[in-house]
Amino acid sequence: MSTYYWVGRTAMMSLAHAIWRPTIVGKEHVPKTGGVLLASNHLSFIDSFAIPVAAPRKVSFLAKKEYFTGTGIRGRFVRGFMESGDAIPVDRDSSGAAKDSLDLALEVLRAGKAFGIYPEGTRSRDGRLYRGRTGVAFLSLTAGVPVVPVGLIGTDKVQPVGARGLRMADVTIAFGSPIQPSTYAGLPAGRARRQLTDDVMDSIATLTGQERVDAYNERPASDDPDD
Repeated sequence: MSTYYWVGRTAMMSLAHAIWRPTIVGKEHVPKTGGVLLASNHLSFIDSFAIPVAAPRKVSFLAKKEYFTGTGIRGRFVRGFMESGDAIPVDRDSSGAAKDSLDLALEVLRAGKAFGIYPEGTRSRDGRLYRGRTGVAFLSLTAGVPVVPVGLIGTDKVQPVGARGLRMADVTIAFGSPIQPSTYAGLPAGRARRQLTDDVMDSIATLTGQERVDAYNERPASDDPDD
């Protein structure tokens, strides 16, 4: 792992204890080696910082390309942390973005690394937990790797929707028991993907206590760079 990553991680951990006051639960559920998916609810821009800070191993995320082109102190810090953490830039407006994202994620998993994913697709703007998209199950079943559900509580209070600065708040990052792809062996492919995804979302709901929404969350038409 790069020196920049660990320097950045140490700085983020110090900031987390000063501002987020994090409670971290269930780190023992994250396998120490081998490919693994960390599937989380999504409440705030800082989620992709909170999970790597809390996880016991390096976690890669897909990240929109704008995070790699920022300017100023904030832009340089975000870009540096994303690059050092092996974040993968994606053009979300590209017609092939979804397929490209899955292909890139499979490369990470097949290399035996940890990969973070938000099954809701985009962050929840009302705090509720939306229906999971089956990309998480496709990755787990195709790569043959477990899914560790992650429940985030309070990150939306650290940086509310539309806010630029960080606020003091209590945050909990909870890692749940791994969900193994072998559990779904023998099921038709479509049913296996839907059932695994639903089981992941059920586990996240148990960890967070969020109200459920039986609908997909859609990315808003917004110029907010953190959407």
